[in-house]
Amino acid sequence: MSTCLAVGAAVLHLTAGTFTLHWTHSIEHVAWEEDWTVLPDALRLDQSRIKGSGAGMEPGQDAVLQGDWWVSPGHLTVPALTLAASGATGQGWTFCADGACRTLGADAGPPISIAPCPS
Repeated sequence: MSTCLAVGAAVLHLTAGTFTLHWTHSIEHVAWEEDWTVLPDALRLDQSRIKGSGAGMEPGQDAVLQGDWWVSPGHLTVPALTLAASGATGQGWTFCADGACRTLGADAGPPISIAPCPS
């Protein structure tokens, strides 16, 4: 059984029901990754990883340094994610699921919403 996820105007059917977002902070140039699980009516953050720190990019209090990454368990459930697409950062987000990755929001445009498909 697959999980339905709306990403912008696209509808994806995820076999594992999970995805990872990766991006680099536009000012601090710090890599950030988040692992998410798609629930029937929400998205749950399972883990975040920050490769360093900087203004607004401090690891959480419960973060543990593993190699070059500060790793924190997730403590967040949200109905949807909204990704700004300014086109000014030179790159967007890398969205990975089911062994495939794609870039989101690299070019200027409207915000990109990621949410479970309406039931």
